[in-house]
Amino acid sequence: MSANETTVVHLMRHGEVHNPEGVLYGRLPDFHLSELGRQMAERVADHLADHDITYVVASPLERAQETAAPIGGVHGLDVAVDPRLIEAENVFEGKTFGVGDGSLRNPAYWRYLTNPFRPSWGEPYIEQAVRMMGALAAARDAARGHEAVCVSHQLPIWTARSFAERRRLWHDPRKRQCSLASLTSFTYEGDKLVSIGYREPARDLLPAHLVGKGRRGDAPVAKSFGA
Repeated sequence: MSANETTVVHLMRHGEVHNPEGVLYGRLPDFHLSELGRQMAERVADHLADHDITYVVASPLERAQETAAPIGGVHGLDVAVDPRLIEAENVFEGKTFGVGDGSLRNPAYWRYLTNPFRPSWGEPYIEQAVRMMGALAAARDAARGHEAVCVSHQLPIWTARSFAERRRLWHDPRKRQCSLASLTSFTYEGDKLVSIGYREPARDLLPAHLVGKGRRGDAPVAKSFGA
């Protein structure tokens, strides 16, 4: 194999989750895709059907595994598990989180809201970036000269992209460009990252309030890196 061959690693966010209580489910078990989420997963599997996918891996959480399954099925691949792709840890897991609700009104939680730059309420951004870049490198090595799909979660994906693009890691969550079932694609020449692209194959299935949500809108985006 050539040391400079091209490899593409697609970081995919899972599809919509069945969550009628509207809690922050984080790393909690037994949160599965909704019917719409399954449709999203199938849509992305169809989108990638003619791609040269040779490796599919996902976070250990059910919603990520269920999202990855149709992609693995289309390409005749088992879905591997990489714990580094898991959702970010958050002290508000299992609670609703918004202005005026019980979790924010409870003084016991105020100490977790003191430092948005780390952040103080969960796994530090830099730790997310390190583990996610490690998972990307492992997927790149497993799919040398081909393509890989890594199914993960919004915050870790956005943190990995921000780290790779040398942007600050703390941010306004409302401006993340990482919709449900989106693909953030890292292209490598050998071991060198040369570009990052973003697409939403299931955009037409997104709930209306999520369409166009993101820092740079919903159009396809690609960023190239200089030599």
